[in-house]
Amino acid sequence: MKYAYADPPYVKQAKKHYSNELLCAEVNHEVLIGYLCDHFDGWALSCSSTSLKYILGLPTCPDNVRIASWVKPFASFKPNVNPGYCWEPVIFYNPKKRDRYEATIRDFVSVNITLGKGLSGAKPPAFCYWIFDLLGLDENDEFVDIFPGSGIVTECWEKICYQRRELYA
Repeated sequence: MKYAYADPPYVKQAKKHYSNELLCAEVNHEVLIGYLCDHFDGWALSCSSTSLKYILGLPTCPDNVRIASWVKPFASFKPNVNPGYCWEPVIFYNPKKRDRYEATIRDFVSVNITLGKGLSGAKPPAFCYWIFDLLGLDENDEFVDIFPGSGIVTECWEKICYQRRELYA
């Protein structure tokens, strides 16, 4: 099966966070979700808590998506922003049905943010592995990181596939 993870600049945040690092335009989330639905069997999409209502209201967003949560015990607090942004929603669609004998994956993960990765919003490895579990990926699946940014998501996927190949070699 073919799966994707998308971590685009969050709604109305491209210029603020990425104009100095990349020439980055705002992402059309309606087009993005349509693309994910049309080209992948399952997918996950990171977004901000403030853009969640916008994204779920798009006509291209399927009714049967779920929302998971990345809780950040250590988060970067911003002046004059209270309450702080200490969690991020992850919208996901996973058609794989798990049987009762498989481990139950939690729909949240509690992992600190990354610092000093050279790109705003770089995800920590534990978050990446949680996304793979959330989608029920195995080494036979094809996985695409739509917005590779720091490259950590693809790096974690390749590491997991390599370890599994070594285990069964």
